[in-house]
Amino acid sequence: MSVILETTLGDITVDLYTKERPRTCLNFLKLSKVKYYNYCLFHSVQENFMAQTGDPLGLGRGGESMFSMLYGDQAKFFEAETTPKLKHQKIGTLSMVNNGSNMHGSQFFLTLGEDLDYLDGVHTVFGEVAEGHDVLTKINEAICDGENRPYVDIRINHTIILDDPFDDPSGLEIPDRSPGPTKQQIEAGRIAPDEVIDAKAGKTNEELDEMIKDKEAKARTQILEMVGDLPDTEVAPPDTVLFVCKLNPVTTDEDLEIIFSRFGKIDSCEVIRDHKTGESLQYAFIEFNKAEDCESAYFKMDNVLIDDRRIHVDFSQSVSKLKWNGKGKGVEHFPDESKGKPRYVLKDTRRDDTYQLVGSNEDADKEQQGKRPKRDEDEERSRREKPRGYRHERSSRKDKRNSRSPSKSGRRDRGSRSPLRLGRRRSQERRRSRSLERGGRNRGSHSSGRRPERRSRSHERRSRNKRSQDRRRSHSYERGSRNTSRRSRERKRSRSIEKSSRYRRRSSSSERGGWDKKRKSQSSDSSHDRRSSSHGREKAKS
Repeated sequence: MSVILETTLGDITVDLYTKERPRTCLNFLKLSKVKYYNYCLFHSVQENFMAQTGDPLGLGRGGESMFSMLYGDQAKFFEAETTPKLKHQKIGTLSMVNNGSNMHGSQFFLTLGEDLDYLDGVHTVFGEVAEGHDVLTKINEAICDGENRPYVDIRINHTIILDDPFDDPSGLEIPDRSPGPTKQQIEAGRIAPDEVIDAKAGKTNEELDEMIKDKEAKARTQILEMVGDLPDTEVAPPDTVLFVCKLNPVTTDEDLEIIFSRFGKIDSCEVIRDHKTGESLQYAFIEFNKAEDCESAYFKMDNVLIDDRRIHVDFSQSVSKLKWNGKGKGVEHFPDESKGKPRYVLKDTRRDDTYQLVGSNEDADKEQQGKRPKRDEDEERSRREKPRGYRHERSSRKDKRNSRSPSKSGRRDRGSRSPLRLGRRRSQERRRSRSLERGGRNRGSHSSGRRPERRSRSHERRSRNKRSQDRRRSHSYERGSRNTSRRSRERKRSRSIEKSSRYRRRSSSSERGGWDKKRKSQSSDSSHDRRSSSHGREKAKS
């Protein structure tokens, strides 16, 4: 009870479960005997899942059972056999395809993966692959499109029955030789297995150049479609619109319409102008009513002199005013909703190059800023302009120190407290209280003569983390206090130097003043002695 399936990739031998699935095996054997499966495509190949075939049309929607050949279309399908239960457990399991109503026709599939349990109870297993697992591997590696159809055709060329335990039913016509493929079967294929794929074979250099240009043009149109400039790669620009450039700035719409109207009726003729200044940009679009008129104007008006300028005429490549109805359905113009406005206008080239971050709420922030009252904006501006923190106080102290007189009344008030001093004092108090708490805790635990209670690990971890946070905070406070203490030491040193210099000046002035007094007293005594001695001499003479 075996059948050989000769495929384009090699031979596959399948063994049938005739005892478990007699009706399904009878259908498969008799269809193989009448050469029903010859030239059938593997129309669906899903990697590591299954390879489906059995439809003579190669579409996956056809096929009928052997009983329709005997009893007509009413027996096109037959009922599935569900007992005993057979599972899709290994690679190469042969199973009939369920048409959706628990009925089978001619289509079957070979599994390409293991343990496909979700197929059990839906599709009927009736055999397995005995030989040809290498062919299954080749089928599994086939390159397929998005619909799981191989690009290179994989077909069943012929079927050979090795053993048939069932008698041929009366009325079944068995051919003497294998029939040839039908026209539908040939057209259903894509690339034949023995076909040589060479796109350049039998073509001249000009044809090859044209083919390369067509490919490049298709690539460019795909890029324009991705960017959004084209609605679809198949859309084409209109054949009734001319593009005229190299115009004189003084040329107007009426001038061009008068000149080009001799070729036929003109629907619109507009010179493109700057949207701010209104000056001509020296190119225009002319739309004719008929394509023949547009073509004759293209051939006769190129390089013509208009207003002392040689103009250039070409077919318009713009599709901004077209609506594509679909492939093969043509295009139509958008309805002109704004009458009186130019039909062809210059695009706004201004772009917003800001990057929109995911999760950002910039628009909401802008709206909130717009709703903010003016008083808050003034306060925020003054806060930005006003210096903050220690620098402001330091500069004010420096000004006070520079303007301070050496008298005692100019000394700084001891009661004034800076934020750094307050922070340092608080950190000192915090460290003192922490040390007292630790000391009291240690004394309380050891004074009672008992061992301290063991805490849980989570509690110890929390306390350890808290201690490390407090330590880091205290280090930061100490670092700030160190800086402030260094500055205060420098100030004290400068004050002491200033005081000592003042004291030296005073002492030197006082010493100098004492010596002057002594000298004055000595000089007065000597002058008094001289006076007394001279007075005594005068008395003696008299």
